[in-house]
Amino acid sequence: MLAEVCSVAFALTNMLDSTLRTIALTTKGFMPEAEGDALFVAARSACEALPGLPMVEVGSYCGRSTVWLGAVAREWGTVLHAVDHHGGSEENQAGWEWHDPEIVNTQGRIDTLPFFRQTMQRAGLSDVVRECVGDSHSIGAAWREPLALCFVDGGHARAVARGDYEAWAQHVAIDGLLVIHDVFEDPADGGQAPFEEIYLPALHSGRFVERSRSGSLRVLQRTSR
Repeated sequence: MLAEVCSVAFALTNMLDSTLRTIALTTKGFMPEAEGDALFVAARSACEALPGLPMVEVGSYCGRSTVWLGAVAREWGTVLHAVDHHGGSEENQAGWEWHDPEIVNTQGRIDTLPFFRQTMQRAGLSDVVRECVGDSHSIGAAWREPLALCFVDGGHARAVARGDYEAWAQHVAIDGLLVIHDVFEDPADGGQAPFEEIYLPALHSGRFVERSRSGSLRVLQRTSR
């Protein structure tokens, strides 16, 4: 009985605030609730291990996962840099499976930035979430600050995923976390780019070890340079 009570207490203290949870789950996006909770726990762990270091999210879309991460940034007195060109990934374009006509602007182009900003305003996280609008590979190449956590959830084309790994994994501090979304070992479950171009290279590099998994979310910890 005591173990069950402790387990429930742990779960309750490691969940997003109910108001923010509602905002996250009503925001356009592809992050399942359980994986969002796992991301939240990972971010807390990273900020506890490396207090003061910022976090980065590669691929914000309309801000659904950003709410989970931004809440942790506020709790720990740090910032989250949200990196996205906001023009939609390949799979979001017209004619593809994940296209949403509601995010197409009056010029006929995908533009998720207004939706993202609205989400941050609704969640009251605009002060701790820093917009980095542009190409993630270019931004990552110019980056100079070590990170407590880097969450990669960008485009799923192979070149894009590989570029995100090459641009950002190096910036994760020792004991920091590299979190990867949409990792599917079985091709029948989903695209292979995050698995083959980010997850496997990180493990094979010898610099990261897997710490946890939830659905398609993988949490890797950096252990060496």
